[in-house]
Amino acid sequence: MEKLLYAAELVREDGTYKLVVQDVVRDTVQVTPVPESAVARLPAFLSVLSSKLGSASARGRW
Repeated sequence: MEKLLYAAELVREDGTYKLVVQDVVRDTVQVTPVPESAVARLPAFLSVLSSKLGSASARGRW
């Protein structure tokens, strides 16, 4: 059975980006600013992460 531990959102507000991560188990939220250059590299980063961890279809959820 799958259990959600963390939920993350990348939000753009007034031209700035922030990463919002919710720890579902502890019921806490952390927010950190993210530079636009990092946002632009996010697809490449996720691709590398996925290749190191195995295919997304094998893991079931992405």
